[in-house]
Amino acid sequence: MPDVFADLVGQDEAVATLRHAAAAAAAVLRAAHPAGAGSDRTGAEAFAEEAEGQPAVDPGAGMTHAWIFTGPPGSGRSVAARAFAAALQCTYGTGCGECPGCHTTMTGTHADVRLVVPEGLSIGVGEMRALVLRAASTPSGGRWQVVIIEDADRLTEAAGNALLKAIEEPPPRTVFLLCAPSTHPDDVSVTIRSRCRVVPLRQPAAAAVAEVLVRRDGIAPDVAQWAAAAAQGHVGRARRLARDPEARQRRDAVLAVPRRLTGVGTALDAASALIEAAEAEAEASVAEADAAERAALQTALGAGGTGRGAAGAMRGAAGQLKDLEKRQKSRATRAQRDALDRALVDLAGFYRDALTMALRAPVAPVHTDTAALAEAGAQKWEAEGALRRLEAVLECRAAIEANVKPRIAVEAMMLSLWKG
Repeated sequence: MPDVFADLVGQDEAVATLRHAAAAAAAVLRAAHPAGAGSDRTGAEAFAEEAEGQPAVDPGAGMTHAWIFTGPPGSGRSVAARAFAAALQCTYGTGCGECPGCHTTMTGTHADVRLVVPEGLSIGVGEMRALVLRAASTPSGGRWQVVIIEDADRLTEAAGNALLKAIEEPPPRTVFLLCAPSTHPDDVSVTIRSRCRVVPLRQPAAAAVAEVLVRRDGIAPDVAQWAAAAAQGHVGRARRLARDPEARQRRDAVLAVPRRLTGVGTALDAASALIEAAEAEAEASVAEADAAERAALQTALGAGGTGRGAAGAMRGAAGQLKDLEKRQKSRATRAQRDALDRALVDLAGFYRDALTMALRAPVAPVHTDTAALAEAGAQKWEAEGALRRLEAVLECRAAIEANVKPRIAVEAMMLSLWKG
């Protein structure tokens, strides 16, 4: 197994910060239990000093109990959080990738690392309270309790307040790792932000993404370079484009939209096609998980049983099955919006290419395979028209994020793209 930070692409500064913090955390443990002895120091006191009588760790460069990883989609926020969690559980305190602490954390089986991945549109207060309660327990392995919250921007107000209380009064050995697009109040509350250390991540360069695809996934260099550029630095998206023919077909369909917009009817047809494609992609992505969850729950409730009371148990299971269906519906909605957002990012990349060509900017196009179409659009629309169309796509993304119905937002966008 390679170093735990190996998959964090193009983030050298962040990796250096996290390695230093992991080493400081290991020193805290050694200082708290020198030569196996006990200690009555609190976690807050332990965070403040190094082992073996060394001077206090610089609070701007050492360890703390709450972190926020920010950056654009694909920058590796959750990858960084998981890698840092592994480094905290590492026997050597640096994220070697070889010890049991690193291995179990990276595979998602470590008993003291809890990962919260929202399946629906938000993270509710009930889930957060249960998580905070569990996180207050003593680490079973003697190191740290680590809580990773992906998409912390989806916390409801009540869930954020529950988390805030835990961060304000942290358990002695608990570390909170939050992932969010930014530290803007719309993403993370000001009070939570003020109690966390921020690790900003940048969009990795296409060359760095391509190198990872070649080295780790065995993808041909020319395909890796194309996929990295088309994905605009999003590592997961680049891998999907390089390996999945259906993903490439969906992208081609999205990039064909500009040439289809010849009137109101075609604009509305294009909107319907985009929505239906996102729905189909989302349904395919969650179908297997939904079936497995339903089968597991039915088995747990005694489905197929012939013993005494089996029929009665299944009759009483209707409520649990209904709750499962509700969660699955919420997950499908989230998957649909994620699929639609990926399509909108591709479309925004096309109009960005048209804008840069209209301005004769010395930058490479995002979509090399539609560069000729973007050039034709640049000549027809000029810079102002290309910019208005790019803004229409970005406004559609913002509207959907604000819970405008996707079909309404996409239809409005298509009409704006047609009219210019």
